[in-house]
Formats: sequence, C-alpha cells, structure tokens
Amino acid sequence: MTLKIAHLGPTGTYTEAAALTYTETELSGADFCLQPYPSIAQTLKALASGEVGLAIVPVENSIEGSVTMTSDTIWQLAATIQIQQAIVLPIHHALISVATDLSKIEMVYSHPQALSQCQEWLQQHLPQAARISENSTTAALSTLATLPHAAAISSVRAANLYNLPVLAQPINDRPDNQTKFWAISLQPTLTGNCTSVAFSLRSNTPGGLMAALGFFANRGLNLSRIESRPSKRSLGEYLFFIDIETDINNCRQLKSALADLDAYAETVKNFGSYRTIIIEPT
Repeated sequence: MTLKIAHLGPTGTYTEAAALTYTETELSGADFCLQPYPSIAQTLKALASGEVGLAIVPVENSIEGSVTMTSDTIWQLAATIQIQQAIVLPIHHALISVATDLSKIEMVYSHPQALSQCQEWLQQHLPQAARISENSTTAALSTLATLPHAAAISSVRAANLYNLPVLAQPINDRPDNQTKFWAISLQPTLTGNCTSVAFSLRSNTPGGLMAALGFFANRGLNLSRIESRPSKRSLGEYLFFIDIETDINNCRQLKSALADLDAYAETVKNFGSYRTIIIEPT
C-alpha cells in the first residue's frame, strides 16, 4: 500500500526537501508518494481527515523562531497528532529572478519566514523592492519567468526545478540558518530523546505556569523549548507548548510529571516521544 505524505507545496519547498530526507532515512524501499498542499493548515487537516498517512510540517527556525501556523493548527485539530521524528535542515536562501540587474527588481515574493530571515540582505541590496508574502517559498515561481521586475526567495534546488536563474546566494542573514520540521502521523509514536506536549491552564492565577513547569523541574527534566500562543478565547489567555528532553533513564520521571500535569491543567495534549536527525550543511 502506497504511503501518502503531505507537505507544503508547490514542488521545491524546503518542507518537500525535509519530506525527501525523511523518506531516505526512514522509508528506504517503501512505496510512497509526496502530495503538496497550498498551506500548512491544509497539510495538517489532510492528515487528520485520513487523506494522507503522514505529514511533514515546519516547526521552528533558528532565526525567526516558531512557525505559529503549525502550533495553532495542531492544537485545534481533534485528531491525536503524534510526532514520529524531527528533521533539522540547513536553510540557504537564494534570490531567484529573470531580472538582468538587482536595480530592476521592484518586488520580492516568499514565505514570511524566508522574507524575515533575509531582511538585512534585502535592506542592503533591495531597499526599493516591496516584500510580498506568499504561502510558501515556491508559490510565486511558476509565474516568475513572466515577471521581469520581480524576484522570489527560495532555494537553489527550487530554481533548478523551475529552470529559473539565481541572482544571488546565499542571502540569509545568518550563515547557520536552520529549520526544524516534524514528521507526524496518527499512529502511536516511538520512544525518543524528546517529548512534545501542549497544555492550557484552568485559570490565569499567580504562579499557575510556574507550578505546571515545576512538575518537570522537580524531577530533573530539562525543557528545551517553551512557547506560548494565544488561546483565541480571550485576551491574555495562553496555551503553552513545551519540549522535554528525555531518555531511557528518566522515562519513569517523565510519566510521573505528565500525570501531575494532566491532573493540574485544563487540557493536555501529548504529541509523543521521538528522535531528531540533523542534516549537516554541505
């Protein structure tokens, strides 16, 4: 049976590259097909509805931080999302355009994260160009050949796929730019060195969050990520996403901490334990 894998499209995105990395490391010899979707939310909803068996989504960038669409959507879904693996990819942005000179570029298209990761370069080299947000880094590439005064920020791989010239690369403001992606499904997750959990509190009281985080600190469990997101119910009310460093030696402490959190919090969503693969820059 063919495994359908959803990712943010169109073809050539960094999320597709993460999906290919996952298939090379985890699905060697298996029958699969990649299915692009126009947004992160649609990618996740395709998984939740059973259209696909696996989804690859961006989670966090080393420069711009969390991808909020991913966090918000996985919280809202009724399905039990389970992380199978984290994939960390080096991100090297390129300026792609048919323009003959940088001075002729009047607009630059890309995903908001990519635009932000290159903002210093854009300010220095293209201060005159409008920055236009798209759903992905490749959304504008199919029409870029007909736009002599436009450019897009994407990858060299994407430029080659769409047969478009690269005017400059790399243009990201930090050379060690990285993005973490999750491979997620609805199947029970495997054990690993990281556990991801999200929760909401019963009320906004002094020390409420500290008490929740204390369940982990008191057991010597380190949190590698803490993120708050608006609950979307009322101003000043938040959800909290945490990543907990785990291994085989502290799984008993983790289970105990999660049991305390379940009893204390309003809602707890455990996205499972998983391992991380890091792709080194080439």
